[in-house]
Amino acid sequence: MALQSNSPIRTNAWKNLEQSFEEDKNTTIKTFFDQENDRVEALSVELDKLYFDFSKNRFSQKTFAQLIDLARELDLDDAIDKYFSGDSINQTEERAVLHTALRSRKETDVQVDNQAIYPLIKKVSGQIRVFSDEIYNGKRTGYTGKKITDVVNIGIGGSDLGPNMVVESLHYFRQRIESHFISNVDGDQIASKLETLDPETTLFIVVSKSFSTQETLMNANTARSWFLESASTENLKDHFVAVSANEEKVKEFGINTFFPMWDWVGGRFSLWSAAGLSISCAIGMDNYEKLLQGACQIDDHFKTADYHKNIPVVLALIGIWYNNFFEAESEAIIPYTQYLQKLAPYLQQASMESNGKSVDRNGKKINYQTGSIVWGEPGTNAQHAFFQLMHQGTKLIPADFIGFTKPLYKNKAHHDILMANFFAQTEALMNGKSKDQAKKELKEKGYSPEKIDQLVNHKVFDGNHPSNTMLFDELTPETLGMLIAIYEHKIFVQGVIWNIFSFDQWGVELGKELAKTILNDFKGDDSSHDESTQKLINRYKKTNF
Repeated sequence: MALQSNSPIRTNAWKNLEQSFEEDKNTTIKTFFDQENDRVEALSVELDKLYFDFSKNRFSQKTFAQLIDLARELDLDDAIDKYFSGDSINQTEERAVLHTALRSRKETDVQVDNQAIYPLIKKVSGQIRVFSDEIYNGKRTGYTGKKITDVVNIGIGGSDLGPNMVVESLHYFRQRIESHFISNVDGDQIASKLETLDPETTLFIVVSKSFSTQETLMNANTARSWFLESASTENLKDHFVAVSANEEKVKEFGINTFFPMWDWVGGRFSLWSAAGLSISCAIGMDNYEKLLQGACQIDDHFKTADYHKNIPVVLALIGIWYNNFFEAESEAIIPYTQYLQKLAPYLQQASMESNGKSVDRNGKKINYQTGSIVWGEPGTNAQHAFFQLMHQGTKLIPADFIGFTKPLYKNKAHHDILMANFFAQTEALMNGKSKDQAKKELKEKGYSPEKIDQLVNHKVFDGNHPSNTMLFDELTPETLGMLIAIYEHKIFVQGVIWNIFSFDQWGVELGKELAKTILNDFKGDDSSHDESTQKLINRYKKTNF
């Protein structure tokens, strides 16, 4: 069954929101607080290990209710049911979208192509546990009998970004295995990495659904050649494993140990599948299971919570409010922990590859904005980089602040400073600093009236910049799983409301096709390109061949 295919701008709720926007667009967040005594209580959610506050936003409770009406009018309930039940909601590729089934804590009767998927999931999960346990306890060794000390994940896109982000985020829980990730086809990256590794103690995990991805196969073959400089082909089985849907090509490569990928798991959501093998090797299968459990908790919350208190739904609607009504083009992700330094790049792919679409589900061009530009950096580093623009620039940039009440290493002095900055930034973005306040501060510092007049406008902060706050108890595998799942479901909800297909990515194909043509052109004298491109190609050939 197809998901709804209605344009959101034709709904009654959208028309009501347009009117509310005209009424409230110049109202400050502080005014909304003054007008609504129960604002914090109404616009916050208390969940196990998480407190979510979205009261610092530029809308009234009335407008928020209209955003909920939009979700209901577009039948989000029905879309959620199809999302979890195995319908082929990835319609352009005729596939189900069931990464959520990989983390379900109870047996499900969901089927794909008349085959029950739960037994498959359970079987592969057991294989991952056995494999990662054998790496950790030294039962699985290199070809000379030495214990594996380094695991290198070779993949790109979802085969790299998700596992890489999780391993980095959960470094505190590492299991004495060094993890490395190679994704870029840039030969300098893999060459510099291989220089640091020992072929006797290194394991390569090659992750590619098709096992034909150009970048991944190039890197895998380079790693294979490097390994064979000191070993034989029969030793490959001890140092190379694959995660793929193409068992035949895996065997041609010389790999015997193989973990399957399924069509109903999209690449950018594949960290929950065998593509997460590098995660289980890095942090242990027990911790990987806790990651899955945290995501499952959010799955249950998303399926059952009322929309007013449903965190992924709320985040999605807030994003639509700023994207489609305020015409904000981007949103910032600001985690206050260095461990989450790769969260923003991960969410860039998850969101922008999913919802960067300009054609609706009926195959027609869209006449409204869809996906937002996602970017960010950990605090407090971000405060000394782009916060200047957020506070005093000319652009509206909604931001999600993500923090943790407890530090992992129990250093309270550091954490107090970190979290003081965390709370201060959301308060400053909302409240700003008036001209009168700025004048008073300059006067108290002894500046002359002339100097005050010269400086005062530079000291003014307009405020009224929106933010959401997610405050978790601690960064653990479970809470990281919760966080990732929240954003996954946010992306899905926005795709439903924008009436686009979130689970294909045809936009990545054209450049890849042209790259193959140009690669062949390096060997000849083809001149079928535009003048600019041809001159660049000729320049490259002249200086490098």
